[in-house]
Amino acid sequence: MKSLILVLVIAAEVFGYQKVRYDNYQVYRVKPKTLESIKLLKSLEQTASGYDFWTTVKALNHHVDVMVPPYKTDEFEDIIKHHGLDSEIFINNVQELIDNERSKTKSVGFDWNDYHTLQEINIWLSNIAEQYPDKVTLQKAGTSYEDRPIVGVHVSFAPGNENKSVFVDSNIHACEWIGSAVSTYILNQFLTSTDPNIREVADSHDWYFFPVINPDGFTYTHTTNRTWRKTRVPHDDNCIGADPNRNWDYHYNEGGTSDDPCSEMYSGPEAFSEPSMKSLSEYLLTIGDSLEGYISFHSYSQILLLPYGYTADHLDNYDELYDVGLKAIDALAQRYGTEYQVGDVAEILYVASGGSPDWVKGKLGTRITYTYELRDTGKYGFLLPADQIIPTAEETLDSFITIFQEFAKRR
Repeated sequence: MKSLILVLVIAAEVFGYQKVRYDNYQVYRVKPKTLESIKLLKSLEQTASGYDFWTTVKALNHHVDVMVPPYKTDEFEDIIKHHGLDSEIFINNVQELIDNERSKTKSVGFDWNDYHTLQEINIWLSNIAEQYPDKVTLQKAGTSYEDRPIVGVHVSFAPGNENKSVFVDSNIHACEWIGSAVSTYILNQFLTSTDPNIREVADSHDWYFFPVINPDGFTYTHTTNRTWRKTRVPHDDNCIGADPNRNWDYHYNEGGTSDDPCSEMYSGPEAFSEPSMKSLSEYLLTIGDSLEGYISFHSYSQILLLPYGYTADHLDNYDELYDVGLKAIDALAQRYGTEYQVGDVAEILYVASGGSPDWVKGKLGTRITYTYELRDTGKYGFLLPADQIIPTAEETLDSFITIFQEFAKRR
């Protein structure tokens, strides 16, 4: 298994690519003040407009972050002027953030002082499976379009936890690097920490960690285009990829999506058109009966999200998820003062149908279902500097432990 994974991953990453640069690309933070301006922004977001919406258009007086290429600056300034948008330039030069994102000192081995490639993450997963053979089993949850394995681990500290399993994933959106950094940090803490609170939670569940569930897109962000979000499946002569978190077969394409293959919100031609998502769902079905929890890491916005995304109607155990969520973000704030919000996707963020948390909750009935939108609130956006990895991971782990301690009290 290990040799197969390494051969596939290394073979997929040895080819040379011309990296996309974002010199003088700016991120505007705009606030729509009229229904007409909302309609315009949504139209630009859902089509191949040349603008990259880093956050989604929601409602009046809710800000939207839009990356604007230099050749469209004058056009976007006209839009701001003629449609009464409040605006500020939040990031002046995206390429500068990309250049300064990575650690200047390359670590020896795998740590959390810098971001890692798919190859490095998968080798680390293979290594911990060898290092802890009685606790860690390497897993493969299918294969991507470009024939990369979706690699994770099953961690079990004690017999009898089979029906208290938790699935943790990250990097369904390729550019959200902080997600896999945080999930691997938590996994490492579960294996190495002697802290009694961490041990209490780690030892009382079985765990499935899959740090990169969109391996094609994630690899592409390292080799070619740092801000790439989607999969790498060709759906059009000119456009590649679908949003893998709009592609799941639960209230698929019922809002917050696009039918334009060039859009960042393209849901795909049909549910589970993306092989990585289809195979991952099939893997989840094999453990679904034992699944007590599902946690997915995204960025950015500092929000702890509950299902559902397709509707603002509250799910069956909304009250307990919300109550525990408040305790979790309080625990998260204790270490560095980082402030989060809690709420369901459609209410606090935007309508977004076809997401993995909706599918897990709706199809499997998993009781504990949360999505983290990690640091920050837009100063760096998807390009969070590497020196924020450990602080982000530490505070997130505090909240993660709180979630499972609180639910243990409610059994």
